[in-house]
Formats: sequence, C-alpha cells, structure tokens
Amino acid sequence: MKLTALPPLLHPLLPLFISTATATATSFACTPSAFTAILPPHASVAFTQSLPANSTFQVPAGDIAYPTSPTQLRALCAVQINVTSSASSAFSFGLFLPEPGEWNERFLAVGNGGFAGESLHCPLSLTKGGINWLDMAAGVGYGFAAMSTDTGHNSTSGDITWALNAPEKKIDFGYRAMHGSVVLAKQVIEAYYACQPKYSYYSGCSTGGRQGLKDIQLYPEDFDGVLAGAPAWWTSHLQTWTVKLGLYNLPNTSAHHIPPALFPAIGAEVLKQCDGQDGLVDNIISDPQGCDFFPEALLCKGNVTNQTAQGCLTAAQIGTLYHIYNDYVDTNQTFVFPHLELGSEAQWPVLLGSYEPNSLGFEYVQYFLLNDPSWDFYTFNYSIVELADKLQPGNATADDFDLEPFYRRGGKLLQYHGLADGLIATGSSVYFYKEVLKTLLPRGVELDSWYRFFLVPGMQHCAGTPADVNAPWYFAGANQAAAIGTGVHSVPGFADAEHDALLALMAWTEQGAAPERLVATKWHNDTLRDSVLRQRPLCPYPRQARYGGRGSVDEAGNWGCEYIYNVNAQYE
Repeated sequence: MKLTALPPLLHPLLPLFISTATATATSFACTPSAFTAILPPHASVAFTQSLPANSTFQVPAGDIAYPTSPTQLRALCAVQINVTSSASSAFSFGLFLPEPGEWNERFLAVGNGGFAGESLHCPLSLTKGGINWLDMAAGVGYGFAAMSTDTGHNSTSGDITWALNAPEKKIDFGYRAMHGSVVLAKQVIEAYYACQPKYSYYSGCSTGGRQGLKDIQLYPEDFDGVLAGAPAWWTSHLQTWTVKLGLYNLPNTSAHHIPPALFPAIGAEVLKQCDGQDGLVDNIISDPQGCDFFPEALLCKGNVTNQTAQGCLTAAQIGTLYHIYNDYVDTNQTFVFPHLELGSEAQWPVLLGSYEPNSLGFEYVQYFLLNDPSWDFYTFNYSIVELADKLQPGNATADDFDLEPFYRRGGKLLQYHGLADGLIATGSSVYFYKEVLKTLLPRGVELDSWYRFFLVPGMQHCAGTPADVNAPWYFAGANQAAAIGTGVHSVPGFADAEHDALLALMAWTEQGAAPERLVATKWHNDTLRDSVLRQRPLCPYPRQARYGGRGSVDEAGNWGCEYIYNVNAQYE
C-alpha cells in the first residue's frame, strides 16, 4: 500500500514524516492477551509494557548484547514476541509501537552487530534477549513502529560459541530471524493500528548492513527503502580474512610483530603523508586510495632501544605493514578480501591484537564453519576460505548481486562506509557496489536512480572518528544516535533530508528526491551536541567532496561533489 502523494517539503524537518492522515485511535490494548489473540500458534508473547511519554524503557537484564536502556521515549507499547523457527531453534523480536496519534504510519526494522543475539541454552523469557532496543528507540523518535530481532541466540558480538553443532540457529542468524520477524511484525502492526504501514524501511550497520542486503536479495518485497552501513556482507571471506589479518602480526614474540603501542605512530605518519595529498591539509584523509604512502619513513635509525618512545619500526615490521595495507590474495592470484585503508590505524587494536586474531575470525571457523572448538588458528590456510565458500553455513553471505527484483519493486538502497574503518575493510563495500553495477548495467539497469553509495572520510566503523582527526561523521546512520545519547534521534539541530540519511532515504522513496549529497556533522562535544565544529558533504560514489577554495573549510556549503574520473570520457 502506497501513499499516492505527500505534501511538498514545506518544512526543513520533512517534519519527520508524521503523516497528515494521523491514525485513528484503536481499542487494541497493550496486554499479553491482546497480542496472543492475533499471533500464529508458533509465536507467543514474552511481555508487554505500556510507557508514557518521556519515559525510559528498562532493557531486560539478560540482554547482554544491547544492555543500554533508551530514554525520553514517545508514549508507546513495548512488546517482545518469541517465535519457534524449527524443532531446535527459536528467535524473538521486540516492537515499539507509538500511540496511534504519534505513529507516522511507517515501519522500521533495525539491525544487529557482530554475532550478537539470543540463545536457546536457557528458556526464552523476560530475562533473556539480544534485541536492539536502543536503535529501535531512535526510530520511534521519528514516529516509526520499530522492530529488532535477536537473531535467535544470546551472545555478545564477538562470542560465536552458540553456533556449535547448531545448523538451525545459524540459519536464524543468517536470514530467517530477520525475515520472519519482519513478516510477523507487520501483521502485528496492522492489527494494532487497524492499518497497514504505508512504507517499510530498514536501517542497520555492520552485521546490520549485511542483514539488510541479505533480506532484499531473498525477499525484495520486505522493504521499500534500505539504509545499509559498512555491511559485513561477505561472511565467508570477511571472517576468514579476519583470521589472516591477525596472523600477519603474530606471534607476538616474532621479529615482525608490531606492538599496539606503535599503532599511534603509524597513524600519525599516515596522516602526515596522506592528509595533504587529497588537496587540503585539514587532518582528514579524504582519498586514502590516492595517497602514495612511503612506509619506510617509519624505519628506525641506528641503535634504537625504545621503539615506542622513538615511534619507529624495524624492517621486519615494515614488512607487516605491507601485508596490512595490501589485499588478501591467495592461490592462483585469487582475490579474497580488500585491505584496511590508510587512516584506519586507530581501530587496529580490535583486529590486530597482541596474542590472537579477533574472535570474530577464529571463532567463526571453530564454531560456525568446522564445529571444532579445538581448531588452531595457526593452521589457517586458503582451504578454510574455500570450505567456507562451499558450505556457506547459515546462508549468511549476502553475495547475490542481482538486485533487479528489488529495483523493479521501486526499492531504494542507500549504502555508506567509513574510510577510517578498522574492522571491516572499506573496499568490501566498493567491491559490492561494483559487482552490482557489473551485474545490472549490461541489462540496461542503471544504479543511480535507486542505489547510491557514500564513502565517509575519517569515519570509523559505523560511527565515530579518531580524536586527532575530528572528521564529520554523524548523519543519523544506523547505531549513530546510540553513540551520542540514549534519547537521541535524527540530527539534533539539523533534522532534515540533507543532514539525516534516514530522512534522505524517506524523501527518495516517497517523493523521488534522490540524495545528491549528505552533510555529516561533528560537534565540539558529540555527546553534548554543544556547537558544531565541522560539517562536510558526503558524495555519491564515484564522486568525492572537493573544497571550492573560498570560505571556511568547515562549512559544507563551500564544498562540491566531483567525479573521481571523467565518467563521460567514454562517450567523447
């Protein structure tokens, strides 16, 4: 069901799309019995809770993945629903349902992170869960009926032990819990408001980005618009690359090992060499691919007794840098995964630990792929990648680049990735975009009218920026509101379609106003949102932001979007 027309953009807020056709009050009660009456036999109600305006939702104590309680909520009904997905698996999802007069007549599903969720090791109950209530709350701020699934298990993001010999749970994580939650949530929403959502949206980053891409590949009818940040879409390669990357810097007793204490020195040298190469010295590396980095500038001179104090590297450690900054290519020159970008060094401690690779890598192999907790990551070789590609446990990898069914439905996809991401190589998003382009353009399906991809200079994984960089990074992407406060939604002080990616997606989906740029914001203090330090435009790939040469470099209006190359050259 679609709106035939919406009022023109009469207000810069777009005004958060609260519809002029406000939903009529309904007699549906926020009680377990009311919801139980509309659920299918394989679903049950864990709890309901009615909350007044400006209240706090207390996240259930067992939600170890997302324990932070959202504040300053609209008046709403909170409900958690448990769903049996097989004889050996189940998942749950939460819904925040604004009061009818507060509902914008739209549905928003939000994603997860890492391998976090809920498990059947213990009975499903109020005290267990992996539901992303905080991101749901950000959605409610706009007026959405918001949903999050726990993906069918209970764990923190880096704990994958739940997957051992549990093929059905892996399927829930891979795609089934998200789609099943979306379908049932829409049915609940229709019963609750006596009205179908007029539009359905999705917002997720990292694993959440993967969930959104996977869902529209399998079920293109689920969403009208998808906001996918830093998607962990290539599960079989991303997790195995994570092992390979960690091994570059191991063992920690070897001559080639770079202690994490030296990572800041590397980052400082990268910034020194690459900052100005993008045409402007501003502490932000806007074009890491265009930087001709000379790592040998970090070589120690003479008899250095304290490398950390000197901020220098040995020749063997320089060799490790070359591995980190180059793509993972294996047997027969097979491309496996792209490299970390220059400028990502502040997040290296997460994946380049001092004694083992990150658990997102080796536990994936142990528990998700091999079902062998005794597997030794030092035995890793390319055969593990090949096996992961062959088995694809949980069907989690979102590598169907034929998005034409989603396009034919009128769907809109807005994707983004930080250029300083030290957890998921930014090039994986570039690779995905190009593969979709290569799949669809030969059929005459151009991407620009329905799929746009934005690179974010200086932004780390999903949110944030290094303290010495202070790049504008906030544009209301997935997880971003939660990074600056528990009662935040949209972009404080700039709640419009130019500064807010979700509002931009809505304007594109509902009014055909394609985002020609997004403006990212950095405050002096992001958690206080006190005063703006910088704003910069983000440009649809393959365009880049370029300073016009006049006015403050910290004002977005003094920048334009230019193509990396002359896209019309082939026609001249």
